[in-house]
Amino acid sequence: MTHLAHTVSNPDGSLREHELKEHLSRVSQMAASFAAVFGAGNWAGIAGVWHDLGKYRPGFQRYIRECADAHIEGRVTSSDKTHSAAGALWAENHLVACQGQPGRIVSRVLVYLIAGHHAGLDNWHDGLKVRLAGNEARRELEDCLGAAPPEAILNPPGALPDPRGMSVDTRNGAGSFAMWVRMLFSCLVDADFLDTESFMAPDKAATRAQSAKPAEVLSELQGRFDAHMTTLAVNARNTPVNALRADVLAQCCTKAALSPGVFTLTVPTGGGKTLSSLAFGLRHAVAHGKRRVIYAIPYTSIIEQTADIFRAIFGDENIVEHHSNADADAAQETARSRLACENWDAPLIVTTNVQLFESLFARRTSRCRKLHNLVGSVIVLDEAQLLPVGFLQPILDVLRLLVRDYGVTLVLCTATQPALSSATSFDPRRGLRGFAADEVTEIIDDVPALYTALKRIQVRIPASLDARREWPDIAQDIARHEAVLAIVNRRRDARELHRLLKTHEATGLWHLSALMCPQHRSDTIARIKDSLVARREALAQGIPAMPVRVVSTQLVEAGVDMSFPVVFRALAGLDSIAQAGGRCNREGELDGLGEVHVFVPPTEPPTGLLRQARDTCRKVWHRIEGDPLDLRLFPAYFRQLYGDADLDARGICEMLRVGREADVRFRDASDAFRLIDDEEAATVIVRYPGGDSHAVDQWIAILERDGAERWLMRKLQRYGVSIYRHDAARLMAQGDIRELGGFPGVYVQVADTFYDSVLGANVEGAPGDPAKLVI
Repeated sequence: MTHLAHTVSNPDGSLREHELKEHLSRVSQMAASFAAVFGAGNWAGIAGVWHDLGKYRPGFQRYIRECADAHIEGRVTSSDKTHSAAGALWAENHLVACQGQPGRIVSRVLVYLIAGHHAGLDNWHDGLKVRLAGNEARRELEDCLGAAPPEAILNPPGALPDPRGMSVDTRNGAGSFAMWVRMLFSCLVDADFLDTESFMAPDKAATRAQSAKPAEVLSELQGRFDAHMTTLAVNARNTPVNALRADVLAQCCTKAALSPGVFTLTVPTGGGKTLSSLAFGLRHAVAHGKRRVIYAIPYTSIIEQTADIFRAIFGDENIVEHHSNADADAAQETARSRLACENWDAPLIVTTNVQLFESLFARRTSRCRKLHNLVGSVIVLDEAQLLPVGFLQPILDVLRLLVRDYGVTLVLCTATQPALSSATSFDPRRGLRGFAADEVTEIIDDVPALYTALKRIQVRIPASLDARREWPDIAQDIARHEAVLAIVNRRRDARELHRLLKTHEATGLWHLSALMCPQHRSDTIARIKDSLVARREALAQGIPAMPVRVVSTQLVEAGVDMSFPVVFRALAGLDSIAQAGGRCNREGELDGLGEVHVFVPPTEPPTGLLRQARDTCRKVWHRIEGDPLDLRLFPAYFRQLYGDADLDARGICEMLRVGREADVRFRDASDAFRLIDDEEAATVIVRYPGGDSHAVDQWIAILERDGAERWLMRKLQRYGVSIYRHDAARLMAQGDIRELGGFPGVYVQVADTFYDSVLGANVEGAPGDPAKLVI
């Protein structure tokens, strides 16, 4: 009997068959080639040979001829059809017999990889150790060996892995071994996905195979970028701001030749950070043979704008924009949904911090699949000051490992550079394992001089930073200005302030918050920009101009390219206020300085961290004299903020510390590392009135009928809104939304009244705001 790995039903009802031996061989070769770039090809190769060993079981072979999705363990209920324990146990038995005690250490790595290649990486204690000691796992291996797999599979030729090649280093923080295992896991599962795709969707696989490798494309992209920047320079007005931007770009291009490592790019808002940091990334990648550039951004409001800019330069085919959280549930995973997840095999990735960092601590195959493609890349962290404080230590640990062990060049890009150098404390939870001063290179030669030259605003703070003002008084002050941006800390605050301003004048009044879907936000930002241009042109011609008043949450602060003569900002962290100032007189278009008014709102910020940042700002501004945004205040602000916080609030570093039995708590660490807690957040796909509602209905129908596809998830992510799960349950009970079949935690709008064409999703009665970082 021919042993099969996968089957697909033909139109005539017959089965197209994928031979198991061929699948194991191809996965082994592919995984080994992926891992070779970090010196672990033989580890991934042997994992590939044994990963589906359990499919030789007679019970599984009977079932696979009946069910095309038999290889998806989450869909299999009977114990004689599971298959990932056999290879794990064989690795342990075989390697111990061949190598003795060193073989036991090697096998532990392979056990993590093979036993988890469907269900995900698990803990050793209270996880794999218990599972593999059970009767079902032993019976699986016995059934498999009884089917007499080929000797070349059971005992593959070539040298066995040497445990001395393992990455184990606990001297500079925990996580080296865990990171190395997760990288190997990525190589295995991506190879498994790709070979399965080549069988199940040969046209798609053929298209992928014909595509040039990312590193081969980067040189061409650099040429396109240079041509684009030349055109911009020719058409740009001769202004002091544009001259400074050109200088920033030139310094980034020059410094790109420096050796790989950690770089900071500290440029005031409006100084051209986005394109200049990309210029550095592309040139550095080409100069040093890097494989891709990954641009990570904290807010979806910025990722939309940034991805659009990059597409206009490079074309859609060279960019992956990845920030969807509509992943299929592992328990309801199908062959199609597995193949729909991203592996970031593209020259330029634009993603969110959530996708990047949660993937680096993930256990699920769909999230881990992309990790090996981070090796040898340039990672640009835009708005680096927004790295989440409660997760800062594990994030810095993993960033150091990427740079040290996996050939990554890191660029920390911001107007308000956080203090990420190592610091000690009497309380170990308050100390920081950061970067050494001599391993970080600032790209800009003279940061203080650049900030002085780009000074375009004056900040006015209230006499008392504790005296709260009521919204009607604040609205009255804002309404006195015809071109003004007001930024508040909560979505509910934005709605209330918008309502009050509407009673003064409804014309030219706009609203922005994360309760608007990405497409709605993008359209609104574009209309606001057009209104600002029209207003300036009218004023220049001496004719009456329409007002432009915008109320927004903090999503507008970082990277959204719009400029107002006056900005009002609710008291917040010093970095947030500086970012708000970047929306004021951005182009230096005013004769004098723009005005930023800080006010104390009547409501508290929605989360503890935002309150802590606000209180830290109060401390830094206590009895301040001079400029409230003096560059010298920021190191003190961040040191105070980090010193008052628990930088590993969930104990993730300890979970990832390797024990004497090579034991790691992969499952616990993955569950704990949630920048947005899955237990709280839910996504609603909305029918935004300004979008193509008919197309959204069609996409939803395709998703429910055929399952996930990459193109489909990218389309739908433009119409997703994040809300609390308890609000989703209430709204579903009211008939306003319904749950999307096969995607727990993802909902679809039903009632027309749920979504407003100005304010977005109508989530009344919510006690607060989900986290500001959204997927």
